[in-house]
Amino acid sequence: MLRIALLIAVVFGGLGCGGGEPTAPKQETPIARPEPPPFTPGTSIVVNDRRIDIGHPVVLWSDPVLLRDGKRPFNAYEKTCRDRDSDYPMEVASRPSKTPDDLLRYGAREPNRLARAAALKVRAAGWTDALLRDQISQFVLHYDAVGSSTRCFRALHDNRGLSVHFMIDLDGTIYQTLDVRERAFHASDANDHSIGVEIASVGAYSTPKFLEPYYVAEPDGVRHAFPPHVDFGKFQRRDVVPKPARPNLISGKIHGRTWVQYDFTPEQYTALFHLGGALCGAFPKIRVRVPRDPKGRVLPDVLPEAERNRFEGIVGHWHLTKTKYDPGPAFDWDTTLEGIRTYMNRRKSR
Repeated sequence: MLRIALLIAVVFGGLGCGGGEPTAPKQETPIARPEPPPFTPGTSIVVNDRRIDIGHPVVLWSDPVLLRDGKRPFNAYEKTCRDRDSDYPMEVASRPSKTPDDLLRYGAREPNRLARAAALKVRAAGWTDALLRDQISQFVLHYDAVGSSTRCFRALHDNRGLSVHFMIDLDGTIYQTLDVRERAFHASDANDHSIGVEIASVGAYSTPKFLEPYYVAEPDGVRHAFPPHVDFGKFQRRDVVPKPARPNLISGKIHGRTWVQYDFTPEQYTALFHLGGALCGAFPKIRVRVPRDPKGRVLPDVLPEAERNRFEGIVGHWHLTKTKYDPGPAFDWDTTLEGIRTYMNRRKSR
């Protein structure tokens, strides 16, 4: 029965795309599209209509360019599917009755962290930078469980009617799909006070054999493989051969169960340092810390209910719900926090 269960959900393994117990994906037929001329992404994210330079390539939902798959950037504001000839997401289209709101993959943040007068101001006139800083307190890290940002957006936007603010592909390209002021649908109860990022990875498994189709062994470790029947899309950087930052399979316990996973790529970590540093700088309540147990180790379980929404800092999806395991046991928390602090200090010294 466990094997059958493991074979059902990698494309829809968690929320955003991944984070629950992943499974082997179903086959896809790659779509052949002409490749557009190359373009150079900018280096700014958008926070409440204001651009913040993070010093790393960022493709915005609003960029008037074509990606290497010949399509527009990943835009969570779009009411139509990107890779399917449909308005409604797959999960919504199957419902007997639908409403116009079912076309939206995002919403307005409820100002539930603000005093009554400030909340009324937001509802009447929208978010100011200062009020948004008072509201946002968590940066939630997911793995997408499907292995690329193209597949992640397809799973979220086209299939599930969900969204996330940022995606980081295997080559380190950052995609922003929504302004940070929006309420992305990525972490349930935390959506109103959090910012979410989906980091491309096929995820963590209970047995190594499910990872075999996606990695090729080499003398110094492994590199990512891309089965020909799966449409991973095209990475924007052509100079990157995606390889895990650490060459060996990594195991660890989350929610009391042992999982195995390969690490994220060095390019993804570099992107996360820049993105996390910029967000922690823009939103002081997102402190550069992660939940830890009494011995100082990263907490391998869900936060206690009383602390879950009050915690201010960087969290894994597993810290918010018992059914999620992302970003997985291979995620290098200490290196990430150190990299974010280094980037923040570099920005302050400018």
